[in-house]
Amino acid sequence: MIDQQSAVVSLTDAAASRLRELTKEETNPNVGLRVYVYSGGCSGYKYGMMLEDAPTAEDNILEANGVKVYVDGQSVDLLKGSSIDYVDTLMGAGFTVNNPNATTGCGCGNSFRTASDEGQARSCAH
Repeated sequence: MIDQQSAVVSLTDAAASRLRELTKEETNPNVGLRVYVYSGGCSGYKYGMMLEDAPTAEDNILEANGVKVYVDGQSVDLLKGSSIDYVDTLMGAGFTVNNPNATTGCGCGNSFRTASDEGQARSCAH
C-alpha cells in the first residue's frame, strides 16, 4: 500500500542520500529501508532499521528521493509523523528518528515512550 499523501515517516535529504549509497549496488528495484518499533529499552519501545528485499502486504510504503521505506502495520501509529535523518558526528554516524509521538526518551537515546502507551520500562544496558 503506497501512502504518499499522509506518509507515516519522512526522510531528510541526508538520509535519502545515504540510503542511495547503501543500495547503489543492488539490482533488486524493491530494496528499501524497513523501519519498525519493538518492545524494549528502558523507556518501553526501541527503533529498528534494516534493508529489506521487498515490502509485505501489510506495509505502508514511502517513496522519497528514489528510496523506498517500509513500515509494518503495527509500527505505523508509533511512527506517524516521524522524520528519519542520517547524522555523521565525532561520536559516530547513523540513522536517527525524530518522533513527535515520543513523550520521554532514555538517556542512552535508543528508546522512547508515548503518551497513549507507556510501555514496559527495562534496563538501559545494551
